[in-house]
Amino acid sequence: MVNNIDVRQVAAHCLTEEAAAIQSLLPQLDEQLDRAVELMYHCTGKVIVTGVGKSGHIGAKIAATLASTGTPAFFINPLDIYHGDLGVITPQDVMLALSNSGQTDELLRFVPYLKEHHIVLIGMTSNPQSLLARYSDVHLTVNVRQEACPLNLAPTSSTTAQLALGDALACALMEVRHFRARDFAQFHPGGSLGRRLLTTARDVMRTDNLPVLAPSTPLPDAIVSVSESKLGLVVAVDNDSVVGILTDGDVRRAMQRLREEFFNVQLKDVMTLQPKCVRPDTKLADIQHLLHRNKIHAVLVTDDHHHLLGIVDSFRCAV
Repeated sequence: MVNNIDVRQVAAHCLTEEAAAIQSLLPQLDEQLDRAVELMYHCTGKVIVTGVGKSGHIGAKIAATLASTGTPAFFINPLDIYHGDLGVITPQDVMLALSNSGQTDELLRFVPYLKEHHIVLIGMTSNPQSLLARYSDVHLTVNVRQEACPLNLAPTSSTTAQLALGDALACALMEVRHFRARDFAQFHPGGSLGRRLLTTARDVMRTDNLPVLAPSTPLPDAIVSVSESKLGLVVAVDNDSVVGILTDGDVRRAMQRLREEFFNVQLKDVMTLQPKCVRPDTKLADIQHLLHRNKIHAVLVTDDHHHLLGIVDSFRCAV
């Protein structure tokens, strides 16, 4: 309680209203959305997003989401348009204009320019009868029952709905473009996702002082090598080809199985045959999936002839 106000209840009401606003968009989806996605998909220029005030802030986020998911886009402030920035808009572009009322003067003032130069205009408003809606080639209706604001004045539910519909446009375009995680990583090369999807085994594998032993190595000597390797494993190599791997887990299982014979066997008697191997160009994301799926902590990097090139462990996969 703050000043005798149950702030949690107020917050809960706000979230409930905004959730309802998003849900109310579902019956408003129609062929206009299909046309908007089609126009944006076939756009040979850029999707230019614009809006004033809170709608402008939402528009900037929508533009950023579009740009990061394969649709060239940027946001422009309508006020800048009147001071020389009209030159960035070309007939190859698509303009996406956001206005809750659809009557925003700053937007309507440059509509004649768009029409004169045959530039596609997609309007997003709450009023299909507004001037912006009537002048738009495609109109997306975002009509909410009321604002979540206690006074029903501050743009809250309406801007949440605009943002959600913008995300829906981006998601639809991603599917139409067959946009996948690797494509996303190319637009985010500096983040953890970009590293996982663009980095390969070659980039992170350990190549020096690899723990390699002959299959005939006495098991006690192999165990010492497992400890000294700092990787918790040794690789059995015969005639320059990988034939097996010995890990801490293999050692424990061998102790349970062999008991008193444990120190009288060779590496080849207890090693895991056909260890998990990857090629040097295998992406880090695929290696992480392989480690997780098989509940192992390292994979071997080999060439087409099964020659050992390196080792990638979970530590080197960490992002």
